[in-house]
Amino acid sequence: MRVYLDHNATTPMRPEALEAMLPHLRGRFGNANSIHGWGREARQALEGAREVIASALGARERDSVVFVSSGTEADNLALKGAAWAAMARGRHVVTTAVEHHAVINSCRSLEEQGFDVTYVSVDGDGLIDPEAVERSLRAETTVVSTMHANNETGVIFPLADIGGLARDRGVVFHTDAVQTFGRMAIDVESLGVDLLSLSGHKIYGPKGVGALYVRPGTRMVPLVHGGQQERGRRPGTENVAAAVGLARAVELALASMEDEAERVRLLRDRLEEGILQRIEGTRRNGHRERRLPNTSNISFQGTDDESLILALDLEGIAVAAGAACTSGSLEPSHVLRAMGRHPEIDGGAIRFSLGAGTTEAEIDRVLGLLPGLVERIRAAQGRPQPAPAYR
Repeated sequence: MRVYLDHNATTPMRPEALEAMLPHLRGRFGNANSIHGWGREARQALEGAREVIASALGARERDSVVFVSSGTEADNLALKGAAWAAMARGRHVVTTAVEHHAVINSCRSLEEQGFDVTYVSVDGDGLIDPEAVERSLRAETTVVSTMHANNETGVIFPLADIGGLARDRGVVFHTDAVQTFGRMAIDVESLGVDLLSLSGHKIYGPKGVGALYVRPGTRMVPLVHGGQQERGRRPGTENVAAAVGLARAVELALASMEDEAERVRLLRDRLEEGILQRIEGTRRNGHRERRLPNTSNISFQGTDDESLILALDLEGIAVAAGAACTSGSLEPSHVLRAMGRHPEIDGGAIRFSLGAGTTEAEIDRVLGLLPGLVERIRAAQGRPQPAPAYR
């Protein structure tokens, strides 16, 4: 039995999403910017997809959705585009120390261009304090960017509180919602966000497509220049098939969201409680309650994450350590470092992220194998046995 527990990295495409795409990969091949029949057919499909996503976000205007190639591009366009557009006012950006690398590295790029960036830290549970964000704001602050939920721990941030602070100061507020869109209800009005990034392949849609919500009136400078596609905010011929597949995946996700959230939460708790009870020297990383229902991040004292991942992989079980975009990196997780975790003390940390295909039998298989694998790794590495109090 193969077990896939890496849904925060990517998800399998729903057959219905693929079926929706196929006509636009075959006969309906027109350019959505052409005025003839083929073009109008493509434009209708593209705008229909835009309407689905805008509605899912609670957006008042369909044109507030900009199609891009990925969540990473959406983050780059949001951060850089908004910061560049507001340079006359100031060059200060506020973000958190636990953001996805698409945001972290966008901010580092801005620093190289003369911007000042404040990286607000989190507490030991991975939670961000809105008051810490407020203390970081200055007269010259132009953009605040905080993720909706962390991709490694699943911890959910208090966006509405932070959005209120940004709105009161007239600061553009961006959130990376790649891990939450399609998994929990999102309303851009109640959250107070001006820019929101999402991605297709995290919600059983196609890879290579994402979107950026842009609140009407929010000023941005485009990353690339060309024609007037996406109202000039993202030039380039639109990928109609991918947009249609994303929209279909969104419809299916919303229809089953509440039931699916409860189903995977029960499975996650079964897995997590089983690990913590059966294996000494284990520790949950992230707040117990305020996190995504599908995500569990656990440290295994006396091990390293690479050995754990490879041992599980040899048994046909897919898990992750940190973000998929940092695969191959020997650096400890910047998220866990910000939470005060140290791999030389806390051991290897594994992210288990469940999804639509996860079953109770799969969870039980992992629980049956993992204690023996951890014991073997600890023995091979000659590390001292962890104390029971470590939990």
